[in-house]
Amino acid sequence: LAEYRKNITCIVVTGESPVINSARQELIEGLSGLLGQKIPELKSSVKTPFLIAGTPASSKIVRSLIPQNDLLKAGDEGFIVRSAVYRKNKIIVIAANTDKGILYGSFFFLRLLQTHSDISALNICEAPKTKVRILNHWDNLNRSVERGYAGLSLWEWDALPDNISSRYTDYARANASIGINSTVLTNVNANALVLTPEYLRKVAALADIFRSYGIKVYLTARFSAPVEIGKLKTADPLDPDVIAWWKNKVEEIYSYIPDFGGFTVKANSEGQPGPQNYNRSHADGANMLADALASHGGIVMWRAFVYDNNVPDDRAKQAYNEFVPLDGKFRENVLIQVKNGPIDFQPREPFHPLFGAMPETNIMPELQITQEYLGASVHLVYLAPLFEECLRSDTYARGKGSTVASVIDGSLFGHSLTAIAGVANTGNVENWTGHPFAQANWYSFGRLAWNPYEKADIIAEEWIRMTFSNKRDCIDGIKKIMMSSWENTIRYMTPLGLHHIMYSGHHYGPGPWVNRGRQDWT
Repeated sequence: LAEYRKNITCIVVTGESPVINSARQELIEGLSGLLGQKIPELKSSVKTPFLIAGTPASSKIVRSLIPQNDLLKAGDEGFIVRSAVYRKNKIIVIAANTDKGILYGSFFFLRLLQTHSDISALNICEAPKTKVRILNHWDNLNRSVERGYAGLSLWEWDALPDNISSRYTDYARANASIGINSTVLTNVNANALVLTPEYLRKVAALADIFRSYGIKVYLTARFSAPVEIGKLKTADPLDPDVIAWWKNKVEEIYSYIPDFGGFTVKANSEGQPGPQNYNRSHADGANMLADALASHGGIVMWRAFVYDNNVPDDRAKQAYNEFVPLDGKFRENVLIQVKNGPIDFQPREPFHPLFGAMPETNIMPELQITQEYLGASVHLVYLAPLFEECLRSDTYARGKGSTVASVIDGSLFGHSLTAIAGVANTGNVENWTGHPFAQANWYSFGRLAWNPYEKADIIAEEWIRMTFSNKRDCIDGIKKIMMSSWENTIRYMTPLGLHHIMYSGHHYGPGPWVNRGRQDWT
């Protein structure tokens, strides 16, 4: 603590914008709290050790100390944290190319202090390996949450847009602190009403709050919306009236939310409408929406969780059979969103065969942070080892070393649009996630979304240090529980490689007495 106080006597944050102001506030509050004394913000440098945060455009000091070639490595959202000397004065620099980079760098620096890291000779450059790091909320407009175990939805639709909960800002802060930059507010089993002006005004109010923390808002698009709220007779994606309806709807959405991110779509799965209702392909449906969004920079995340339980084919290969023939037929602003495994978020599954099988298509993973098949918010299960096992799996699509992570970050097949989704475990309970250790799963998703090559045990130690204690015996004891929890859960939930033996409906735990077999569970 004494060393930190000696190295940080005040801060200088350059620039003015909503995101920079968020970074400024986080640094002032965070440093003052962690150091136990008020850390003032000054407008210019002083003769005592200080911290400066800014871009080359906003700060002469940053421009003089951080070479442009170094900042190129940080990209649009990354940052540099570096010890330097300015006018014979030892300082710490948080530098980035953009305001969002400054925000992420500020949170990173606070994490260094929280975890009792050495800050005497810093030279760190971080950049996210995926562009869209997004939470999927399976939240309904009546505030129920599908597979949610932490109370009601955070979104108080009845009160919006006039009454704004303070938790919305806290939600944005928490996500930005771990690098999450996007959120889908509504359930994949979608309700078309969210696309109406009444709800778009409410969504816009949330987007206004999240924007200050670098977070974009997305919505789920119900494929039959042109019929349900548009009074058309069809939702055929090749019908000119349908194409025009979606184009107009997208224009309307952007009039409310100028930085709207795009749509997540569940189609022709578990009763949800889709293009196959009209003898069209998934590519036809996704491309129609993508074309409507393209001029605004919006994207479509089209889920590959597609199966028919009346078809005798093994469910593990149904999505593969549907999507592989469509490789290369999707627009550049479409991502196929693939669950980590081919069944359905089982305690352990092999990686999904679509990873590595569609080299001409943008592929993104869908990880489940909420514990649908892993004991809800009753069981302590640390999920980062599950995520890590999938990400490190080798597809051999381009020979040895063609890991799922290399597919996701775009390096294996040369894709520039990259993303990773996590099904959120948050709700309106006081601690956000129900089980206190479930917070670690939210945290670990953000860290792995930023860097899919990070290690689960490192993430666990970070979280323990920031949540409980920096004492070694405390860290080791809690870490042992966390790191063994997933394997232990597999043993009593789905032993011997069995899958989907849960009681039908709630999926809380095994129900071997249930006699409701299905042809696709082979």
